[in-house]
Amino acid sequence: MPDTPHDPRPPLRRFPPSRRMAGLIALYQLLWHSLLPVVFLFLWRRGRREPLYRQFWGERFGNTHTPLHRPLWVHSASMGELRGAAPLVRALLAEGLSIVITTLTPAGRTAAQQLFDEPIAQGRLAVAYLPLELGWAVRRFIRQVNPRAAVMTEIDTWPVLLATLRTQGVPLAMANAQYPKESFIRDRKRWWGFRAALFQAYELVLCKSDTHAQRFRQLGCERVVIAGETRFDLPASPQQLHAASELSRQWGLATHTPSGRPVVCFASVVVGEDATFVSTMQTIRQALAKQSATPPLFVCVPRSPQRFDESERLLAEAGLRVVRRSACLDAAFQPDENLKMADVDVLLGDSLGEMYFYLALSQVVVVGGSFVDTGAHNVIEPLALKKPVMVGPSIWGIEYPGAEALAAGVLQQHADANRLAQALLSLLTSPQAYAQATAGAAAFFAEHGGATDKHMATLMPWLQERAP
Repeated sequence: MPDTPHDPRPPLRRFPPSRRMAGLIALYQLLWHSLLPVVFLFLWRRGRREPLYRQFWGERFGNTHTPLHRPLWVHSASMGELRGAAPLVRALLAEGLSIVITTLTPAGRTAAQQLFDEPIAQGRLAVAYLPLELGWAVRRFIRQVNPRAAVMTEIDTWPVLLATLRTQGVPLAMANAQYPKESFIRDRKRWWGFRAALFQAYELVLCKSDTHAQRFRQLGCERVVIAGETRFDLPASPQQLHAASELSRQWGLATHTPSGRPVVCFASVVVGEDATFVSTMQTIRQALAKQSATPPLFVCVPRSPQRFDESERLLAEAGLRVVRRSACLDAAFQPDENLKMADVDVLLGDSLGEMYFYLALSQVVVVGGSFVDTGAHNVIEPLALKKPVMVGPSIWGIEYPGAEALAAGVLQQHADANRLAQALLSLLTSPQAYAQATAGAAAFFAEHGGATDKHMATLMPWLQERAP
């Protein structure tokens, strides 16, 4: 009698791990079915501002046809997560894998199509919306796409999605994984620790830092590896960097010559931060005026397109002279010949996907989402450009690399507009302090690079083992 073929894959822990958890997931899915009209209404209303919300309805129900053969499924919920995962996606494509990317938002979908236009045209990558939290929709997606494995990015705890992937036998991993402290504490206390226990669905967790790795291990995750953050490997746009360099020269900015006009960027500004940043701008303007110094240029980049008009209005009401990027620069970053930049106080960044341009124009970067309790936004991109970075009191969302950057002295944290303004003035008026800050940012970035290689060193053998 022939020997039974040996399965080299190690046995997996059962998921859901208990009947109670299976029951809670079933109740959760029942709630989703009952609230589907509300979900449709929400998506339809969001579609007023972003028409892509009203398109590709079939994908929301798992109806995703693709000619790709056993692709790797990569899910990034938002545009920011997708951009952060882009170096890893490119590395996977370079290994010959085909990939299906799913996302939740139109911004994420558009970003994926822009970032990976070439592999899409080559038939090596496809983009779709993530199915809703309906078991039959997720199963339809799996049946039509037939993924060899699924890799979620950052932090994903959709109960039905994770449970269905496991019951359907799809190998499951998480890249760039993080579990912020506040979420970790909250999730272990609420609903019998339901959300925290969902991470046990992951076979492999590739974490940003040791701090996050310890939390996933406490939750009982099977395999946890510290691999860093692939955003550190995200290449800056050469076109945007060149455009910023040329305009810095034309506009006489300090990023071109030390004696030039000081420039401060307020990046990813969210609702509730405008007053703080306007106050900071006014304080800096007044202080430099007293010193008979060149008046500063502020670059203000709202977090979402929906805030472009509101931000312009609030800045103008504060007496600041504002010009929008769309009004003064063409698609190739060529300036309007009639523009007198000396008469402009604020350049409003009313475009998507051009953050490196705005950062490269600036000497110092203040990252938004940190002066309201939303945990701050991405500090890696300005650090990659060797820019000193400042944030407010709320940085729980960037625990990594926030904690490490604070310890290294390349990230400054300030409680209010007055302290922020004084710190900015200190850097803008002290060439020695500024040189030290930029050197520190360069060293920090060099130390934390290479995360993509670390991810691949673990991920590729795991894929060969779990999804040959």
